Amino acid sequence: MIKQIMENICYTELVFDRINKKLGTDLNQSEIKSFIQTTLKRPDCVVEHLGKNYYVTCPSQYIRLTVNASNYRLITVDRI
Repeated sequence: MIKQIMENICYTELVFDRINKKLGTDLNQSEIKSFIQTTLKRPDCVVEHLGKNYYVTCPSQYIRLTVNASNYRLITVDRI
């Protein structure tokens, strides 16, 4: 499932600001995309499909990605 998410993940303009706000960073769009791809490649990431979303939890980075299951659009990133 991680591979499928990595290949299909997409972003909206608003999600970049949301990610910077939630993580307390000041990354540009390409840096955020690279960060997300690097996170998804980590071996400790776990995917859960709950309702209409995938929740990708990466304990080593203390974050959880929320991805829409139907269109693979990144919704948000939360600290855990």
